[in-house]
Amino acid sequence: MRGRGSRTVASRGRIGVLAAVVITILVILVALPLGGLVAATVGERGAGAWGDVFVGRIASNLFWQPLGNSLLVGLGTGVLSTIIGAFLAWVVVMSDVPGRKVIGALAAVPFALPSFAIALAWETVFRNDRIGGSPGLLQSFGIAVPDVLAWGAVPITLTLVAHYFSLSFLVVAAALANVGGDLLAAAELTGASRLRIALRVTLPAVAPALLSGFLLAFAEGVSNFAVPALLGLPVRFQTLSTRLYGSISTGDVERGYVLSILLVVVAAAVLYLGTRATGRGSFATLTGKATRARSVRTGVWRIPLLVVASALVLVTAIIPGIVLAVSTVLRRTGRVDGGFTLHFWTGESDPGIAQGVRGILTDPTVINALGGTLALGASVAAGAIVLGVLGAYVLRRLPRARATSGTISFLSYVPFLIPGVAFGAAFIAQFGTPIGPLPSLYGTFWILILAGIAASVPFAFQTSRAALGQVSSELEEAATVAGARGPRRLARILLPLSARGVVGGGVLVFVTMVRDLSLVVLLVTPATPLLSTMTFRYASEGFTQHANAITLIIAAISVAATLLARRLQGARSSGSTT
Repeated sequence: MRGRGSRTVASRGRIGVLAAVVITILVILVALPLGGLVAATVGERGAGAWGDVFVGRIASNLFWQPLGNSLLVGLGTGVLSTIIGAFLAWVVVMSDVPGRKVIGALAAVPFALPSFAIALAWETVFRNDRIGGSPGLLQSFGIAVPDVLAWGAVPITLTLVAHYFSLSFLVVAAALANVGGDLLAAAELTGASRLRIALRVTLPAVAPALLSGFLLAFAEGVSNFAVPALLGLPVRFQTLSTRLYGSISTGDVERGYVLSILLVVVAAAVLYLGTRATGRGSFATLTGKATRARSVRTGVWRIPLLVVASALVLVTAIIPGIVLAVSTVLRRTGRVDGGFTLHFWTGESDPGIAQGVRGILTDPTVINALGGTLALGASVAAGAIVLGVLGAYVLRRLPRARATSGTISFLSYVPFLIPGVAFGAAFIAQFGTPIGPLPSLYGTFWILILAGIAASVPFAFQTSRAALGQVSSELEEAATVAGARGPRRLARILLPLSARGVVGGGVLVFVTMVRDLSLVVLLVTPATPLLSTMTFRYASEGFTQHANAITLIIAAISVAATLLARRLQGARSSGSTT
């Protein structure tokens, strides 16, 4: 008994040390950058920046107008994404419309794509001659495209909706799947009509999911950088994310940091209010008796519903890819009458085409960017998952240590509230200058890895916690009785049994980094090229075919990795240990 007690005390001591290590790492990656961002805005120069942003002569152009534009785009993105996502979720989960599985699979594809992929496809089709350069496909066919469809709030909102409706779809579909058929059957026995059942039973049951989907899409719309930069900046339509990027990239760092803090506050306030709203009341739909979701007979509306649902997923998941692929082989941007060529893929430098810029597959800079992107994705995924597993293991072993578990949970959740471009600004503020004997990390690959790990911590921690949670504690207790220490139990029991879930989470972190632009746009330098920033540079400079070709490569990597992650998670679900 004495030996067993001493082993227990020693085990708790090792877990305490591990908890301290995890908290220290989270403080360095999360708390210090945010602290550095705030510290950079205090003092004489910082105080002046706050005044300039709120009440200065340029306050309207610097903050208030971009804030209004951000809220407008976010509201439109949230409302439309929720409507479309909820409609498709209902079709897939609760209707008898044919082809539901295919529709459901395609509805999840847009979120696996980089947001700028759909923006580039939109520009390829709808671009007009307002800002010069080559117009899009519609105008090349003689169809006049109004400015309101080519640039500004409308195309930005619609492209963001085409990307983020997948969020609402996944959230609402999961909620609808939990609306048991017994609830609907009981409502039908009362003689209630289908409309009344939908309004009084189904809608209240999925109300939290609808609100969550709206808030997630709204927050993403407010903070997105890539789409407003591509479709807004050419006509000076500024949002908070593009304005702070412009400030920091032009050396006006104090004002940029202030805007970063305000963007964090806006996103955090939205998500906080949503959490409070969804936390009120009871929306229980799960009973002790397991029942499957009840299909609704749509009758004569089956085919119209099928047509609408199919059109939505085709326009968002299939057509953008086709548009991008076709545009990369057009000799003249936006015109099919100029002939076709593979130059933008495999061509050598030719002064007569694209100002001598060679094809992406023969350009050493692009090849280096591909290698850097894959290396960054793999490094961030490995680092984030290791940190996530260690944090989840600490919480598993010390569930009653409220201070420790609360600190880890809080620090691992905070990055979810920080938009990517603001996080990049925070890392510049903290690690952009030497700290004691440590050199500046700006311009190095390390700052990209650290920022990526910090931004990915929420997802890595949650997926690792879920994966470890599927392993019964009885197995670990049996190993403890047999004398296995904590590291051995983790390596021999927990990790092998939860490997699929952990690896699946790592793959999704990899996908996020490969397609991310907002986080890295301020951190990348010519010494550290990435595919996403090269796409942004090519698109900004008018090399449309090159930008679209690189986007296709990113999309192919992202979709392939996402399918792998879903397969791993599906296998985990079918073979989970309890």
